[in-house]
Amino acid sequence: MKRHHTYKFNPHTLSYEKVRITFRDKMKKVSYTLVFGIVLGVLLLIIGFQVFESPKEMRLRRELAEYERQVSYMQNVIRRNEAVLADLEMRDNSIYRTLLEAEPISDEVRLSGIPVYYAYGSVKELTNSDLVNETKKRLDNLSKRLYVQSVSFDEVYRMATTKKERQQHVPAIMPMEKNRCQIISGFGTRYHPILHYRRQHTGIDLSAKTGTPIYATGDGVVVTAGRGDQNLSGYGIAVLIDHGYGYKTLYAHMKDVSVKVGQTVKRGELLGHVGSSGLASGPHCHYEVWLNGKKVNPVYYFYNDLTPSEYEQVIEIANQENQCLS
Repeated sequence: MKRHHTYKFNPHTLSYEKVRITFRDKMKKVSYTLVFGIVLGVLLLIIGFQVFESPKEMRLRRELAEYERQVSYMQNVIRRNEAVLADLEMRDNSIYRTLLEAEPISDEVRLSGIPVYYAYGSVKELTNSDLVNETKKRLDNLSKRLYVQSVSFDEVYRMATTKKERQQHVPAIMPMEKNRCQIISGFGTRYHPILHYRRQHTGIDLSAKTGTPIYATGDGVVVTAGRGDQNLSGYGIAVLIDHGYGYKTLYAHMKDVSVKVGQTVKRGELLGHVGSSGLASGPHCHYEVWLNGKKVNPVYYFYNDLTPSEYEQVIEIANQENQCLS
């Protein structure tokens, strides 16, 4: 097989001379070819990665799509559970607690349950960090609300199981027979006949003849009976009953008492008789209702003794501003 040779024209000798290819020239040629091949290969790979997906990228893309579907599904589940929980919370406040005469639970309290410590910033580098953080926060709030609602249902259950007993302890009648007394002064700011200035009247004054019987308005235990309680200065001879469930009642300016401290009394049981002891301008019973340490309007607790029309009339009379008897 004939070998082909390369010739180069020499202008000095005016003749063609055979070109001698050295080993170095061969290596240069091979190097250039390799470099060109590598550069071309890299360019083709870059173009290929931009246009076509690798098997690994395809797998990751499929996993990401599945994650997004799962997160969307979980958000829908959370949304449905939030709606169900909101309905339970509404029933708890508007029905169960209303029937059992319990305070409703505020939104602030419902979100102050056991804390759930999520590191919301730990995923900020992820592509969908906002979505993940939002989901975490909704789960956090849902967990708190569920905890508070669970505790609330436990409390409602306890109140429901003791409802009959509780009703007997609530001061739900007038302290005297309604046809033997008259409401003279109600709850609110009133003029005091002895001190001669306006001040908060923390109960109602029921005028009656001296010696008219005074009865317990609910089941309870007598904690004060007679004179001498420094916390009841000015009330004269008085009886204080602890009914439990946050309720206490006070009967003041009595003529005498028929009970003693520590005695358990039932609703309608005789406590003593009407008098005018203490800072009183005439015979009457000053009656107070305390709920969780706060003095509240007693007329709202007369519903067991009065017809609807009588109840409205009593409230109207009690709301009139006038001079109290004590």
